[in-house]
Amino acid sequence: MIQSTRKSASLKRTRAPATWQLQTAKARFSEVFRKAREEGPQRVTKHGGEAVVIVPAEEFDRLIRRSKQPESLLEFFAKSPLAGSGIDLEREDDYGRDIDL
Repeated sequence: MIQSTRKSASLKRTRAPATWQLQTAKARFSEVFRKAREEGPQRVTKHGGEAVVIVPAEEFDRLIRRSKQPESLLEFFAKSPLAGSGIDLEREDDYGRDIDL
């Protein structure tokens, strides 16, 4: 059962959002809300131009977590799961080799 739930969740993300006109979305907000939870993102447009997308809170939270990138490479390595693991990354100095010209 858990696998089918995960599979349907991933299908939700790949499907193009349904589109609603603002006035229709306002009048049928409960339906838009339900469809966002069950079927995935719902796009709401104003006069066919400006748009917002309604997504389930869990999906929004996932997107926010994903968008938080480290500020620098140093921060990235400092926050790595391997930080402090004791892994030895030292290597011998390599000065090349002598060649005859």
